[in-house]
Amino acid sequence: MGGLREEDGRLSDVIQPRSLHEAWERKMALGDSAQYVAGGTLLRTGWESGTALIPKQLIDLRQISGLADITQTEFYLSLGALVPLSQCRSNEHLQAVAPALQEAARCIAAPSVRNLATLGGNIASGFGDILPALLVYDAELISFDGKFMTSLPLTEWLNNHWSGMKPAADLVAEIRISPARRENPLTDRLEIFRKVGRREAFTPSLVTVAISAWIDTEHRFREVRIAAGGGTGRPQRLSRAEAMLEDEVYTDSLLPALYEVVENSFETYGDPFATELYKKKTAGNLLVAELWKVMNRRS
Repeated sequence: MGGLREEDGRLSDVIQPRSLHEAWERKMALGDSAQYVAGGTLLRTGWESGTALIPKQLIDLRQISGLADITQTEFYLSLGALVPLSQCRSNEHLQAVAPALQEAARCIAAPSVRNLATLGGNIASGFGDILPALLVYDAELISFDGKFMTSLPLTEWLNNHWSGMKPAADLVAEIRISPARRENPLTDRLEIFRKVGRREAFTPSLVTVAISAWIDTEHRFREVRIAAGGGTGRPQRLSRAEAMLEDEVYTDSLLPALYEVVENSFETYGDPFATELYKKKTAGNLLVAELWKVMNRRS
């Protein structure tokens, strides 16, 4: 992680707990002066840009066993919080169950960063680029609260995080995704993730979008899930856009109305690189363009 120094020049103390319970106890005892860390890539971006202070203590989670695996069970795909993003890019179980999530991992940063960055770190930020892809798979998040492992739908966990209801000491431990069940032999899956950054590659996102749905032989959409995020904005499901496509047969004439719904319902923010309106329009354009390409290839 290198020598991280506070403003007074002192190095942060690094604590290396061996269990979730020990990590939680240290955080409770130290409070705001300590911060959980694993790969540290997203946190360090904030420290080096001056948008976040380096804490007095870093609670390094990398010595905790059992959090760095991707496993397939009978009922769900389990992804440990310490799984590196580089492992997500190549895992065959993830490719089979959640290809849009795998594409999201592929689009984050440079290879050297992905070797360090963890899935849990990207999620724990509350705005990581991986989150829109997880939202369209109805992911379930498992966190440790000091006594128990608590399971919450990711949407609910994000609501708690952004409202300030999530206790600061809680630890993201695992993410679970249930495989989509094919409705019948004549249905197919649509799964897409796209990102727009300030430059072509290896840059923070401005806008990210994801979509998943079943499509039958008549090109009718079922179980539509659409999400968007980007930058340090709140990742969110676009429920109005989902409702508009649900049970509709695809035609190109649907696209202008879909664009309008996305532009009007996506809640984002302006920054020095892009206005709020630009981000709204970009989210609409991304979704419309990707749907047009995929659906016209099926025709």
